[in-house]
Amino acid sequence: MNTVLTETKQYEKCLLNSRKINWDIDQDVIRFRTLDVNDKYLPDSLSLAHQLSFLGADEQRFMSQVQGRSYAYIFALVERFINAKVIELSADHALGDQTALEALLQFSSEEIKHQELFRRIENLAEATLPSGYRTVAAPNDVANSVLSKSTWAVLGLTCHIEIFTGLHYTESLKSDETLSPLFKDVFKYHWMEESQHATLDELEWTRIHESLTHKEIDDSVDDLIDLVVAVDGILQAQSASDSNYFITNCERSFSDEQVASIQDLMLRAYRWQYIVSGVQVDRFQKALTDKLNEQQLARITTALEPLIKHVEVREHSSHARVEGLS
Repeated sequence: MNTVLTETKQYEKCLLNSRKINWDIDQDVIRFRTLDVNDKYLPDSLSLAHQLSFLGADEQRFMSQVQGRSYAYIFALVERFINAKVIELSADHALGDQTALEALLQFSSEEIKHQELFRRIENLAEATLPSGYRTVAAPNDVANSVLSKSTWAVLGLTCHIEIFTGLHYTESLKSDETLSPLFKDVFKYHWMEESQHATLDELEWTRIHESLTHKEIDDSVDDLIDLVVAVDGILQAQSASDSNYFITNCERSFSDEQVASIQDLMLRAYRWQYIVSGVQVDRFQKALTDKLNEQQLARITTALEPLIKHVEVREHSSHARVEGLS
């Protein structure tokens, strides 16, 4: 079978699917709704707030709301560098496969829309929450740092992010009448388009991979590890800020031990949401391991091991460990 023809068909399928499911922020997602302070913004399986037994129901809900605001902030942030890389990649097809070019331009248009969606959701969250919330990183600064790494590594990180949005969507479907209907729709509609983006990521990642030497791939593995470390640095800073914000705005004081538990829980939740949930998905596991030899995979596994172990102390861990990265 002609490999080029097969790849064109894959790009075409993504493009056709994107046209079918294309949605509008106002008409389909927000629909003139606001966020309700009586709802959770993230499900327990993502926020992990239910694991802190010393928190009351209202406090667990508030923690999910703080994390929900950060969820919107962090996704608006990562969509910035993803879109910049997609625009760059589309130039490779400008005088070549026009179907691939159109699919990537559609991808870019949707990423811009996702940035707007998450900015608007963060603004809606701000309207329900106390003042004093703080973000720790500027989107353009993060984008410039990420884009300084190899395209192979950036595509690896991007593929990972867009695959785990599918898991986040399935988590939002679990029975919980207190989960915000608006946030449920954010998970749903975001994944509808990200499911096509993940396939395009895989196609582009493979295309770039096949153009590299062994040394370039080896160097790119180091870049991917650096990116994971950088993401974790943002999560550590944001979780510390959010923990302080949460504690400050609760209507009671906490013991030193409880403060430490809140800080640890917040970081575990963010590491679960933005790193570990992705590396424990079979689809990402296959996309990565197909490109690496044993030594390269071992380096990534070693880098991820402390993050996975930290997250896996969470109770009711129903997500299977994936061989090679766990």
